Amino acid sequence: MCEGVMKISIVTIAYNAESTIAEAVKSVVGQKGSNFELEYIIVDGASTDGTLAAIEAFRNRITTVISEPDQGLYDAMNKGLTAATGDFVGILNADDCYAHDHVLSNVVQMLSTSAADSLYGDLVYVDEQDQVVRHWISGGLRQGKFNPGGFLNGWMPPHPTFFIRKNAYNLHGGFNLALKSAADYELMLRMLFKHQVSTAYLPEVLVRMRTGGMSNVSWGNRWRANREDRKAWRLNGLTPRPWTLIAKPLRKLSQWSKKA
Repeated sequence: MCEGVMKISIVTIAYNAESTIAEAVKSVVGQKGSNFELEYIIVDGASTDGTLAAIEAFRNRITTVISEPDQGLYDAMNKGLTAATGDFVGILNADDCYAHDHVLSNVVQMLSTSAADSLYGDLVYVDEQDQVVRHWISGGLRQGKFNPGGFLNGWMPPHPTFFIRKNAYNLHGGFNLALKSAADYELMLRMLFKHQVSTAYLPEVLVRMRTGGMSNVSWGNRWRANREDRKAWRLNGLTPRPWTLIAKPLRKLSQWSKKA
């Protein structure tokens, strides 16, 4: 690696993702910029469809492929974190893609100028016709600076846009497998709120994410996710405000009226 060039590890998690993974991989290996070195890791949960065949055309651009049974999404993410050797790590699932081909270059530029140990940005949800249906503007700032207390008011950044130093995982741990759908929320709560890892906000859309997700597909799932959110605070010895976990899903309502 050249002096002054940041190494970025991107981890893509997949299981039976034959129909979407090629687009995700193409958006990663197609990133442009001379200010970073890309390490790309794919963790496949022993897919039974054509997932591995779908990435074969990009194999010479992928650093590591792990394909074996796992204990679920977050266990696979932890495997990717273990394999990562970059200065910073980002996670992009197999049904998401980067919004344009300078995402990583812009991320590295912001990380370099801010000297922050993590970064997050904005995200859009797209439907089956690739039309934007929801725009998640992250914000999280107060008087121009990151406000960790935003977590108390139900705020969180979108996890697919979250990049953090590999060393932070070494110090504070990876994804907690005691959680089924809120392990990403718990991890960011732990890193940014409990341990006050420094962060920067890049105010642009970094990721295009397909609609759906474990915590949002039904009111029943949303109720279970709310219980997991509460558990995330408890696991860290933290106490939310009475309105924190009510405000968290309500904050999403305004995102549906935003346009990219």
